Amino acid sequence: MKLVPGRSSGTASASGRAGTNGAGGTNGPAGGAAGAGGSGAVVVAVDTAPCRHAYGPADAPILVVEYGDFECPYCAQAAPVLRELVDTSDGQVRLVFRHFPVYDVHPYALTAALAAEAAGAQGQFWEMHDRLFAGQDRLADKFLRAYAGALGVDGDLVIGDAAQPYGDAVEADYGLAIEQGVRGTPSIFLGGTPYRGRAEIAPLRKAMALSLRRAPSGQRRRRRG
Repeated sequence: MKLVPGRSSGTASASGRAGTNGAGGTNGPAGGAAGAGGSGAVVVAVDTAPCRHAYGPADAPILVVEYGDFECPYCAQAAPVLRELVDTSDGQVRLVFRHFPVYDVHPYALTAALAAEAAGAQGQFWEMHDRLFAGQDRLADKFLRAYAGALGVDGDLVIGDAAQPYGDAVEADYGLAIEQGVRGTPSIFLGGTPYRGRAEIAPLRKAMALSLRRAPSGQRRRRRG
């Protein structure tokens, strides 16, 4: 992997710079073992699609993308707020998570990202996402193995050599982040535009409402009920 050092934000506000928030993500299992190579090694098909880890309806008119780091405390604070935004949006918002491990500051950020991808290959990305943030002060391999085991995933698949192929997915996310000017975490994009407010439910809902008003009428979903 050829990652460029980033920075963890110093506040829970949002923008593409350190000290602010930004957006990313999708859900769904990444590829699993595809077969054996000539040497007997298992070949892993790794899903690197930008929206592979998504939460919320696929036809939601607003896409919120978060670039995050599992060892960043501000990302941990933002995570439940972003989920609440989706859950209370009446189908208007879809959340996508993308990796931006600030590995020069957070020594376990990269291995945690790999573990999340490996768990995602077993259909457990969001479950692992939640456990990593809940235990972000315990991200050594022994804890990653335990978190995976609690989800019914073989713990040996999320650490060490077994997790290394998922570096392609993490690096793909990181490359997109650099292209979009991301320099810190969390960085949130709402409808393709950097969100520069605080990662709190009220300002996020206000930004969502503004984005909906600006969207073409054909892209707006009728509210349920």
